[in-house]
Amino acid sequence: MGCTMSASQTSDVPTLLVKIFGKDRPGITAGLFDTLAAYSVDVVDIEQVVTRGRIVLCALVTKPTTGSEGELRATVHSWAESLKLQAEIISGTGDNRPRGSGRSHVTVLGHPLTAESTAAIAARITATGGNIDRIFRLAKYPVTAVEFAVSGTETEPLRTSLALAASHLGVDVAVVSAGLHRRAQRLVVMDVDSTLIQDEVIELFAAHAGCEEEVAAVTARAMRGELDFEQSLHARVALLAGLDASVVDKVRAEVRLTPGARTLIRTLKRLGYQVGVVSGGFTQVTDDLKERLGLDFASANTLEIVDGKLTGKVIGEVVDRAGKARLLRRFAAEAGVPLAQTVAIGDGANDLDMLNAAGLGVAFNAKPVVREAAHTAVNVPFLDAVLYLLGITREEVEAADLA
Repeated sequence: MGCTMSASQTSDVPTLLVKIFGKDRPGITAGLFDTLAAYSVDVVDIEQVVTRGRIVLCALVTKPTTGSEGELRATVHSWAESLKLQAEIISGTGDNRPRGSGRSHVTVLGHPLTAESTAAIAARITATGGNIDRIFRLAKYPVTAVEFAVSGTETEPLRTSLALAASHLGVDVAVVSAGLHRRAQRLVVMDVDSTLIQDEVIELFAAHAGCEEEVAAVTARAMRGELDFEQSLHARVALLAGLDASVVDKVRAEVRLTPGARTLIRTLKRLGYQVGVVSGGFTQVTDDLKERLGLDFASANTLEIVDGKLTGKVIGEVVDRAGKARLLRRFAAEAGVPLAQTVAIGDGANDLDMLNAAGLGVAFNAKPVVREAAHTAVNVPFLDAVLYLLGITREEVEAADLA
């Protein structure tokens, strides 16, 4: 709740908490404050919530300087009854108790979000010494997303504690430090294969070369961290030697965006973010995605093509695990965004350096080794769920769609 007076100004001041409940309709908030205005009160705090057509309006005000407290109470109750609302007025002193040091936003994603998991998350926050100051819903579809504003405990131990709880509860939990910098994370960089798109691009090429199963097995081992990425890349690309270059257009047509990918990018762009991709795949596909989706940055490996045929080699510097982190830093520098204010999204072991280098690293439907190392994980099949981790509400997404 936001205050109009400082704690030092209100700590010893007699105050009244005015609570209004009932069926929502236009004009309730204006009506309450018109009623209170006749008693020359100052507003200390105010909060309003509407859920399923029912309003809860709370106003913390100073005691009246015009008229008496009894007259104010009678007038407010009479006004509420005229609108078939309920009113409760509680006398006291000062404002809310001071919040403890350490402020964090805890975002919980559930599909569905159960009462059991919500209770467990709340209990874990309390167990770490945190206090829940406020809860509000960010989205109700395609997942339920709620955010807890927490004070009294530091972000890192809270993140560690809740990560352990989330893995057992079947929910996704993200913990970030509170502050203006949260909305200043103006660069989002994501992996491509199995993140931005549903496919592994090299496997699409391999299907045309008749070696899909062999390539898929090597890819899986590389993504689990069992093989050196660069060695596995050269081994897989060698199997594509002799393919006609016309296969590039076929593969581009076969690429399937992950559900929510367009919404994620469109919303971020309309909110002023810059968006890029880095990939262990190939520029023959990422350049096309950059143009189609309006991305700001894109970098990947490049398949060598000579005389209209794939040679089975890649040219230029290989984009591997360390390369993705370097590219994140380069994109941030070009965008003028501090590294601490970047977001990286990926699913495989070769994304780990990038996820750890970013201000917020998000493991998206990732392998266990990646989920354990990233700042947070999203395990629902909708890429736009990442928006809620940034504090962007469903209403803002819909507004961006209409812009």
